[in-house]
Amino acid sequence: MIDIFDSTEETITAQMQHVAERVKKRRLELNLSQEGLAKRADMPLPTYRLFEKTGKVSFRGLLQIAYALNCLQDFNQLFSQQQYESLDEMLLAKESSRKYGTKL
Repeated sequence: MIDIFDSTEETITAQMQHVAERVKKRRLELNLSQEGLAKRADMPLPTYRLFEKTGKVSFRGLLQIAYALNCLQDFNQLFSQQQYESLDEMLLAKESSRKYGTKL
C-alpha cells in the first residue's frame, strides 16, 4: 500500500528547498548578503539562515522575504480562481460546482 502522506511530505520538503534556493539566487542577483536581506525582511539573521539552509520559515517570514526582494506581488497568483476558455466551460463548471465541502 502506498502511504500518500510519506510521498507528500517528501514533495513538500523538496518544494520548500526549491523556494529557498530561488530566494538565495534572487538575493545574490541583487548583490545582498544574508545579513542584508535579513535586515530588509525585518527578521533575525539566524532565522533567515535556517530558511536558506532548510526552506523552513513561517508564512509571515516568507512574505517578509518576498517583500524585501520586491516579489510580494507573486503571491497574488496563489490559489487564484480558475480561468475559463469559454462561456460554455464556465457555465458547465458552475452547474457541477459544490458550495460546501464534505467531511472526512
